[in-house]
Amino acid sequence: MDRNQKELFKKAALKEIEGIQAEIPRLEKQCEPIAPDASLGRLTRMDNIVNQAVAEKQLSNLKARLLKLGKALKDVDEDEDFGRCIECDEPIPMARLLAMPETRLCVNCAE
Repeated sequence: MDRNQKELFKKAALKEIEGIQAEIPRLEKQCEPIAPDASLGRLTRMDNIVNQAVAEKQLSNLKARLLKLGKALKDVDEDEDFGRCIECDEPIPMARLLAMPETRLCVNCAE
C-alpha cells in the first residue's frame, strides 16, 4: 500500500470514526431505562423495550466497529504489510479494507 492509499484509508476511517462518535450519545440516550412510573400504555412500554434492545445492539456494534477502526489506523502506520493479504501477498482492495478494517485476507483467500 503506497502513501496515497494509506492517506485515503486514514481519511475514510477518521470520517467514519467521527460519524460513530456522533451516533453513540444518541444511542446511549435510547438505552436509558424507562421509569416504571412513566404514564405509558402497556403496548407503548413494550415498543419502547423492543426499541431499547435494538438500540443496545446497535450501540454494541458501533463500539466494536470503533475499536476495529482504531486498531486499523494504528496498523496502517506501524505495519508495513498493512493492506496486503497474509496468504497470497496480493493487495487487498481499498473497498474491502474500508468495509472490514480488521481483515488481513483478500476475498479469494478468505473464501
